[in-house]
Amino acid sequence: MIEVKEVTTKKEQKQFLNFALDLYKGNPYFVPPLYSDEKKMFRKDYVYNDSCDWTAFLAFEDGKPVGRIQCIIQKDANAKNAEKRCRFSRFDVIDKLEVSRALLEKAEAWALEKGMDTVVGPLNFSDLEREGLLVEGFEEPATFEENYNFSYYKDHLEALGYVKEIDWTASRLYGPESQETLEELEKLVAFIFKRYKLHYGTSKNGPDLLRKYADGIFDLLDTSYEGLYGTVPFTEGMRKLVLENFAIVINPKHTAVILDENEKIVCFGLSFPGLASALVGTRGKYTPLTLAKLLYAIKRPEIIDLCLVGVDPTYLNRGVSGALSLAIMKMLRDNPRLKWADTNLNLEDNYAILNQWRRFKREECKRYRAYVKSL
Repeated sequence: MIEVKEVTTKKEQKQFLNFALDLYKGNPYFVPPLYSDEKKMFRKDYVYNDSCDWTAFLAFEDGKPVGRIQCIIQKDANAKNAEKRCRFSRFDVIDKLEVSRALLEKAEAWALEKGMDTVVGPLNFSDLEREGLLVEGFEEPATFEENYNFSYYKDHLEALGYVKEIDWTASRLYGPESQETLEELEKLVAFIFKRYKLHYGTSKNGPDLLRKYADGIFDLLDTSYEGLYGTVPFTEGMRKLVLENFAIVINPKHTAVILDENEKIVCFGLSFPGLASALVGTRGKYTPLTLAKLLYAIKRPEIIDLCLVGVDPTYLNRGVSGALSLAIMKMLRDNPRLKWADTNLNLEDNYAILNQWRRFKREECKRYRAYVKSL
């Protein structure tokens, strides 16, 4: 018999955090999140507690954990979109449909009790965290920013009445299609910069970059992401969290900031060293060996992860984003250690970002999906 319990005790919190780590033990494609970051959500001062109501459930069979799910009511997102939605996240199960049924029925009952009329996911507290269910690319390694799940998750959700709402794709960029492409783009960017009086921002190091540009980047994120699926307004707590997470890994060599004549940011792209290889096979904890691997990956990356891209809406149709493409091409060209850049998740209907990659040698390698069910 399957029993579903709400996570309330310290022991249950630990079981909730460890379940996915145990389920994917030895899997070469699963990248664990940092354990210390995951633990933070159980603290009373967690950054999302002001904007979200949430709970978590564990499924047990014969006293052993066999599944987990988190339920999130993102109040800011619901208010922005005039919706009554409950998100589900951190959904992990053994390959047994009855376990998924028990967990999702509990999640749906909780959502109804809270006055919601729809369940959707996997979506997290915000789009800055892992989201989407992997539906294609099960033999491709996840990045540090991506979920990984077994193929049967999709079958379970669809058998229980969940349908596709939207997909994301994830690609690898290997550089320009040709040397001619690079040269043409250089000429185009030079023309655009002259016409609109733009230039690349400069900084000495990561802290200097954040000091000079963080506020402008956050402001542009709110503006450029406002209409995108699953996004939520930035709060001060979220800004602080992002700065804390970015401080160690951000590097001007992997970042492009485009400014107007008044030093206002009109376009930016933030990428970070790929950390996945340092964490595969670990439990996301800071052991001496894991720390050494992380520091090595940060200092001598072989892959870069494209994490955040923003363009001022007034510049969307002016070709300014070409300057970002050019900067990424040069990052890949000028650092022979870099094998490719991972785009991470791009919404299938975000044609602006998909068009951004058209000049690259590009391999679409994974597809993720958000599922929805009306209650």
